[in-house]
Amino acid sequence: MLSRIAESLFWIGRYIERADDTARILDVQTQLLLEDGTVDETQTCRDLLSCMGVEPSEAAEHGVDLFGAVSIEQVLRLLAYDQRSPSSIAAVLGSARESARGARETLTVPLWEAINTTWRPIPSGHFEALRPPYIFSWVRERAALINGTADATMTRDEGWQFIMLGRNIERADMTSRLVATTALSGGAGQWTSALRASGAYDAFLRTYRGIETDRAAAEFLLLDRLFPRSVVFALDRAEQSLVNLSGDPRRAGFQDEAQRLIGRTRAELEYRSLSDLVEDLPDEMERLQRTCAAATDAISRRYFAGSEALAWKGVGA
Repeated sequence: MLSRIAESLFWIGRYIERADDTARILDVQTQLLLEDGTVDETQTCRDLLSCMGVEPSEAAEHGVDLFGAVSIEQVLRLLAYDQRSPSSIAAVLGSARESARGARETLTVPLWEAINTTWRPIPSGHFEALRPPYIFSWVRERAALINGTADATMTRDEGWQFIMLGRNIERADMTSRLVATTALSGGAGQWTSALRASGAYDAFLRTYRGIETDRAAAEFLLLDRLFPRSVVFALDRAEQSLVNLSGDPRRAGFQDEAQRLIGRTRAELEYRSLSDLVEDLPDEMERLQRTCAAATDAISRRYFAGSEALAWKGVGA
């Protein structure tokens, strides 16, 4: 497969997952501010922007002073509506559409139409007219439609593997950010909100037989091997995609640097005690995000060398 097309497919997977998970994280935080009047809005917004990788210089370019008062409206502008902000949902959906144009000959017609139709409300201004919480459910529904269309219409060839690779690396990265923002917020019932945002609440209750604790919620989102949005599950699927793409099983060691990074991180999470892991969740999640970024660099060097790089300055790149 041409490296240009492979790169486009990889980033389609990442961009759609990024939009979906950003909407989920924003949904959790806006609910927190609405339901708990004791929460410091400015500090919550700063923590959210920090976890999403927004630097003070980037925020300042869009009129947000991270050293002064920050409102949830400013955060929504920066992370949802502003097409000029590379971290926003609007920008990410636009980038997904550009990536789809770059791989148009490889995508199925229904998948291209799903991505293109999702993008159309952005330049028309309809996207900006949507307000919370409706905008978050709309983004999640469109992401589910795109992912479901890809699942139903694409053959399981190299193109499919690149989409799955991008999707699962991004999912691991963004679930870690959801866990980190929840751990930092410290509000009552926030782990329940995080589970609901991940679509994990019902599965969590069945798994833990209705017993809700913060520790159990963190364990489920990080370590559950059967839930598709957990960090361990996503890392395992990303690792399997790399194995399928290499087509050269080795008897010893790993020639693929990305596979080595992802496999080592997955093993460390699975075999570490939960007590050590939850002792300082934000720092642990930051390490995981650095691993995802390093794995992405390794994938780019191996599979996309010589291709025209796509414009991407978001978190985890």
